[in-house]
Amino acid sequence: FLIEGIVLVVLGLLAIVIPPIATIAVTIFLGWLFLISGIVGLITTFWARHAPGFWWSLLSAVLAIAAGIVLFAWPLRGAVSLTLLLIVFFIIEGVLSIMYALEHKKELSGRWGWMLISGIIDLILAAIIWGGLPGTAEWALGLLVGINMLFGGSAMIAMALHARTADATTAPKAL
Repeated sequence: FLIEGIVLVVLGLLAIVIPPIATIAVTIFLGWLFLISGIVGLITTFWARHAPGFWWSLLSAVLAIAAGIVLFAWPLRGAVSLTLLLIVFFIIEGVLSIMYALEHKKELSGRWGWMLISGIIDLILAAIIWGGLPGTAEWALGLLVGINMLFGGSAMIAMALHARTADATTAPKAL
């Protein structure tokens, strides 16, 4: 966990420092994922061509291949599309978090406010990203992926260091 955590922290910091490059990298990576999954889907669809739902599986595979090609060939346009999806996600997540907080106001006593704040922050993020389009498409994905990698890597480092400490205290002592 330690090495992976360090790599994630370094990559996360790089993505935060230069988010446009990270955004393009994420877009191209997703393009490859769609392309490969579409090709695999196409192959398996033809292997099972007599199974029910052949045409739906074929359409799904072709759509994935097309999405992959578009993201890979035009990463800047792909980044704008992905940023629009991110905005929709933040709006839906924000509204749902606010509704959850308000609905559970009594059960969560003083803690419901954190969920409410989380929902409001989601809506603010959506508004900031939406208000800055298309410019925000250059940095939003890369910055958010960088923040995620930084925190994820930090958590892995903390787990690894804690495990080393725990192993040292629980290891059998030599006689």
